[in-house]
Amino acid sequence: MNYVLALFLPPLSILLTGRPFVAIITFLIWIPAIIFSGGLTHPMFIVLAWILIYQGGEESRARKYGYRN
Repeated sequence: MNYVLALFLPPLSILLTGRPFVAIITFLIWIPAIIFSGGLTHPMFIVLAWILIYQGGEESRARKYGYRN
């Protein structure tokens, strides 16, 4: 569900993954980027959110099963 949210509101999706500092920075960059580029930079933020969501899932799986890198 968080992946779908990332399509529309990447900063909120990043916030829900548990990375508030990155979400705030992303929001501060996302708004002007959307306004000045006309939405052309939006896919970049979607990809960023998807990567962070995936990393969060990998970290939780590693904690659950006790994997160490």
